[in-house]
Amino acid sequence: MNYQAIVVGAGLSGAVMAERMASQLGWRVLLLEQRDHLAGNCFDEQDAAGVLIHRYGPHLFHTDKPAVADYLSRFTDWHQYEHRVLSRIEGQLVPLPFNLTSIERCFPADKAQALITALVSRYGEGARVPILTLRQEADPLLGELAEFIYQKAFVNYTSKQWGMPPEAISPEVTARVPVVVSRDDRYFTDPFQAVPQAGYSAMVAAMLAHPNIELQLSVAMAERVVLDWERGTILLDGVPFTGPLIYTGMLDALCAGSEALPYRSLRFEHSHLAQPQFQPVTTVNYPNEEAYTRITEFKHLTGQRHAGTSIVYEYPCAYTPEQGLEPYYPLFTDTAQQRYAACRAQLACFTQLIPLGRLAEYRYFDMDDAVDNALQCFAELLRAQQS
Repeated sequence: MNYQAIVVGAGLSGAVMAERMASQLGWRVLLLEQRDHLAGNCFDEQDAAGVLIHRYGPHLFHTDKPAVADYLSRFTDWHQYEHRVLSRIEGQLVPLPFNLTSIERCFPADKAQALITALVSRYGEGARVPILTLRQEADPLLGELAEFIYQKAFVNYTSKQWGMPPEAISPEVTARVPVVVSRDDRYFTDPFQAVPQAGYSAMVAAMLAHPNIELQLSVAMAERVVLDWERGTILLDGVPFTGPLIYTGMLDALCAGSEALPYRSLRFEHSHLAQPQFQPVTTVNYPNEEAYTRITEFKHLTGQRHAGTSIVYEYPCAYTPEQGLEPYYPLFTDTAQQRYAACRAQLACFTQLIPLGRLAEYRYFDMDDAVDNALQCFAELLRAQQS
């Protein structure tokens, strides 16, 4: 076969690029995926009981980017869904992010009113204040509130998730956890919040249904594509390949002799229960006593009707390839960023190579950001082709 482009990885980033190159440029695209399924970590499937579950933990689509929603809507209808999270604090479930209702549930009435008054006076109604910002307040009441939230809802959860104290984590991550000065109990506030009606796997399959795309599952990149370091060229089945190589895997896997980049991973324990409901919302966080961080119940998310219900326990852990786990989260430390920069520099000789997505760019992307990033990548490729 004659291919004009190769894509490694059939997750969202790879699927967007493959679809765009096939449909907009008319290129024949070879898409290699080392797993036995498409859709990457947002892969969903029916479990043995017939409940639609997300194998790699809950994936929640939300966006403030109309172009991203419009693009994906070409390939799926949507089930409208607004995510709500409860956190188990001192034996009760309270809304998360921490909001005015959470304060009322965690403090006596008089104290709660004083804390709410101080919070509204300082930040105004509707504000979303990062917890680490609130901890810097001089006001004793706000300081007390900040310390309570930090100790009861934030520090242990964050430390379990990342394997380090919150202060050691980049503000890019910690700023994602606000205190909400309202009674809005939605976890996200983006104007578009929904999940694909038939699931993420069906959506990605529709994206890749173009006749110019050849998808090969259970095929690792090394089985067909090799980087020729001596000549700075890319070989497909031993023959020089002149088109772009879109790579969405771990970038350090390509770098000869480089030090491995660190990641955090997750271990999932799925379970089906012979009862209609397990918990009141999709996700309940367990920040303190338990080894797991959260439990997700999928029927709340998908709207599926079923006599039973399926849940998943989520255990954060260090990533080691020997455990058979997936690399989920890049670590935002100076050392990790320096290793990544060195790897990029080493690969600069391969001018056809385009690293794309969470692993290859060593960045955390929400799903809409991953799609937007891939669309921008294609726009740059299109401009280069037209110049």
